[in-house]
Amino acid sequence: MQARAGAQGAARLKVEGLSLSFGGLKALRDVSFEVEPGSITALIGPNGAGKTSMFNCISGFYKPQAGRIVYDGADVTRTHPPERAKMGFARTFQNIALFRGMTVLDNIKLGRHAYMKTNLLQALAYWGPAAREEMELRAEVEQRIIDFLEINHIRNMPVAALSYGLQKRVELARALAMRPRILLLDEPVAGMNREETEDMARFILDVKEEWGTTILMVEHDMSMVMDISDHVVVLNFGEVISSGLPHEVQADPHVAEAYLGSGDPAALMARLKAEAGAA
Repeated sequence: MQARAGAQGAARLKVEGLSLSFGGLKALRDVSFEVEPGSITALIGPNGAGKTSMFNCISGFYKPQAGRIVYDGADVTRTHPPERAKMGFARTFQNIALFRGMTVLDNIKLGRHAYMKTNLLQALAYWGPAAREEMELRAEVEQRIIDFLEINHIRNMPVAALSYGLQKRVELARALAMRPRILLLDEPVAGMNREETEDMARFILDVKEEWGTTILMVEHDMSMVMDISDHVVVLNFGEVISSGLPHEVQADPHVAEAYLGSGDPAALMARLKAEAGAA
């Protein structure tokens, strides 16, 4: 399941001068940043900074009024979400979007069913190519994804019976079933306790390191972001106010001002340490 590497030295994803407005409200203003192949890039910022709007543009749910989104050298700004999925985009959502009455296994398999080659009649009859393709899918899900995310013990349980943290892990599993080249994680540890957060952070790192998947993540848990990210982009009021390595962003007075109302990086770092210790 190793993702193919992008062109040597080329960014996997480029956001170039993106602007988005809803009537008179400017959600994004000339936003530009790059996501390198095989990296974890975090998109952070205070509430209302434009992070979700940015994610929805990258996913294809919103169409920006200006700028473009370039994926592996191709302009995908006007392509629809299903087309982007076939190109290698996969996404999790801030609010869990699973079928609660279905089992864990069936929810994960749905991540790949849209790309199966057999038609509806063959699938209903469950013979020949349909049966073989279904068995191959099941083997991939069980042997790679379920084992990888350590959820074999819940594979046949309905999603509704699971804890919140396990449901978030199942949603990650379904996204991985799409064999993504770029994985968009929308607040992957929101609402989790510290143990669940540490587990999810470990899995995210493993997806990057073992699968070679490029990851773009929106997250409010700043301590987790700073621990696992290769690059951090900070939005505020729809504009990029800082971009760089985690320690560079932590030391940026503009970031401290956005989060604390005071341009004191030391105060920001103290807050991060306190949050990590209290969790």
